[in-house]
Amino acid sequence: MTESSTPLQPRMRQAMRAEVARVATGLFAARGFENVTVPEIAAAAGVSRATFFRYFGSKEDAVLAALDGYGARIAEALAARPAGEDAWTALRRALDVITDARNEDPEGGLALARLIESTPSLRTHEMEKHRRWQGTLSGVLAERLGRGEDDFETVLRSAAALTALELATLRWARTDGADDLGALIDQAFLVMRAPAPDLI
Repeated sequence: MTESSTPLQPRMRQAMRAEVARVATGLFAARGFENVTVPEIAAAAGVSRATFFRYFGSKEDAVLAALDGYGARIAEALAARPAGEDAWTALRRALDVITDARNEDPEGGLALARLIESTPSLRTHEMEKHRRWQGTLSGVLAERLGRGEDDFETVLRSAAALTALELATLRWARTDGADDLGALIDQAFLVMRAPAPDLI
């Protein structure tokens, strides 16, 4: 179903949810996550406290709403990679979904990454989200390789890819974007793929 054919009410709800999340993230970035209350977010967004909780279960959910859908989009990108492509290359290129989004809005991406890094509860919620992404990616990768969904190698590769993304994003945020995110992810994948005799 295209956006234009999506019923008006769900589209309005999605737009309002995105706006509340944007307002919340801006307040958190300016004042610190722990220093902003739900009533303050609601007031700044022009909604009631009850409305906020209809959209989000917690302040953490409001921040991480920006990541909603990326797991499915990465999995779709992985499934669309050429059939003969090796698993590591397919996984790396699937993560272009993230780097493309960050290149479109680097300041917004950096602000979100800094906020997550500086807030333990957000780091925990992000890791939980990545674990859900991992399950989806493992299933797609297993299908590409003709293996079972619980195949240990596919689980390891999917987990490693997402860890590479997480650590590269952390470095990207700590350098205020001076290091290119895509290049950092490339470096992480090179390390994972290359033999390391000095570590044996």
